[in-house]
Amino acid sequence: MEPIYRLKNIECRLGENFSLKVHQLEIDKHEIHVVSGPNGAGKSTLLRVLALLLKPQQGSFFYSGQPIDPSASNHLSLRRKMTLVEQFPYLIQGDVFSNLAFGLKNRRISRAEQVHRITETLSIVGLDDFSQRSIKELSGGEVQRVALARALVLQPEVLLLDEPTANIDHDSLAGFEQILHSLVKNGMTVIMSTHDPAQAVRLGRNMVRVEGGKVLEA
Repeated sequence: MEPIYRLKNIECRLGENFSLKVHQLEIDKHEIHVVSGPNGAGKSTLLRVLALLLKPQQGSFFYSGQPIDPSASNHLSLRRKMTLVEQFPYLIQGDVFSNLAFGLKNRRISRAEQVHRITETLSIVGLDDFSQRSIKELSGGEVQRVALARALVLQPEVLLLDEPTANIDHDSLAGFEQILHSLVKNGMTVIMSTHDPAQAVRLGRNMVRVEGGKVLEA
């Protein structure tokens, strides 16, 4: 099966003090891939490159077998196939429904379809009765689940997660990881970063190690 991502000799320079270098990286479809490494190693940078939010200065980039120029700016339709959830997600003021509906409105999804998708997605993340809950009332774990739901409601092919469990309590951890496994079973590709070696081992065999701005293995 053709990998969903294939990168070769990628270099992404951020200012004068940091660059991410990827000699070779392949990401298979319908799997959980864990990007591990210490803080500041370049994990977030790699996720943003994969999400086409950062533009490498050189290298080859393929998505589903098609060559992509990651330095180009006309990738809106392609970026809509992938969604990145930041480590500290920003939720707009209001209720949970408004946050999940925001991206759907931008894509001109009908109101009826919005309601259907939001109801279904909140069920997936275990927040069935949270549609009208105020953002101000959410716990840290609930904020992460809403951020995840806001990404999932857009029905991406690839879900990219930057340290998604760094700020949730231990009791919420197992449930969050189980959600990720269920997403993969239903055909999604999940790529997430963590600095927790134990979590990296729990989540799967597909490991990407980043140290000092270099992807060491995949």
